[in-house]
Amino acid sequence: MGSPTVAAAAPHAPATTLAWDGSGSQADLMLRDQVIAVTPDDAATGGASKRDAHTFAGGTPSGVLHRAFSAFLFDGRNRLLLQQRALSKITFPGVWTNTCCSHQLHGQTPEEFDSPSDVAAALAPGSAAAAVRKLEHELGIRVGTIPPSAFRFVTRLHYCAPDASSPGAWGEHEVDYVLLARAPAGGLGLAPNAEEVADTRWVDEAELKAMMAPSSGLAWSPWFRIIAERWLPAWWRDLDEVLEKGAHVDAATVHRVM
Repeated sequence: MGSPTVAAAAPHAPATTLAWDGSGSQADLMLRDQVIAVTPDDAATGGASKRDAHTFAGGTPSGVLHRAFSAFLFDGRNRLLLQQRALSKITFPGVWTNTCCSHQLHGQTPEEFDSPSDVAAALAPGSAAAAVRKLEHELGIRVGTIPPSAFRFVTRLHYCAPDASSPGAWGEHEVDYVLLARAPAGGLGLAPNAEEVADTRWVDEAELKAMMAPSSGLAWSPWFRIIAERWLPAWWRDLDEVLEKGAHVDAATVHRVM
C-alpha cells in the first residue's frame, strides 16, 4: 500500500463543502469521509481519507495523525451514557466506549473545523457540530435535542493505538477533543443504528468501575480507557461546575499519551 494522500487545501477554507448524509456501508464511509490531518501540536495540514488515516500498515505504521472527538452525555442523575461499538465496525469492533466518538470532517457543512482562536477561547464549535451529526447517525438523537452550544470542551489528548482485533491493519492516531454535555430532562429518544452501535447503557461511577474491572471480560476503546483513568473521576465529581463554570477545563494543552 502506498503512502496516504493528504489534501493540501486549507482545512478552514476547503475548495468545496459537502452536506453529510451518512449513507453507504462502513467501507464506503472509510473511503469517502475526509478527516482533518494535523501535526502533533494540532495544527491542521489538510484532509485525508478516513481509510488512509486509520491504516496501520506498509508505509504508514501509525496511520495519519488526525482530529477526533469524544462526546460524553450525562443525565439528570449524573449517569453516563455508554455505547458498545457494533461488530460491523471496521476499527475497534465490539468494544465499549463513551457516548459517541468519531471525527470532525474536512470540507463539511456545517463547518466542523475548530480554529486556533476557537481553542484559545476554550471553544470547539466545529467539534460540537460533528458531535451533533454523529449522535444522530449512531444513536438516533435528533438534531436540536442537544444544541452545539450545550457541549463543554474540556481538553485534548494525543494518543496512538493499534487495533488488537486487526493487528497490522488498522488503528487510531488522533488528537481527541473531549466534549461533555447534559442530556435534556425530556430524554434523548435513543434509536441506535445497528450498523454503528450494538448496545447502550446508562451507568453511575460504581457501575462503570465494575464494568471496567478485568473480571468483567469486557473490551474497552483505548481512548475511553485513557480518559476514564486520567480525567473522568474529577469531571464526574464536579460535573455541575465543569458544565456551568468550566471547572477542570484545559483546552490549551494537547496531552500526549503515547
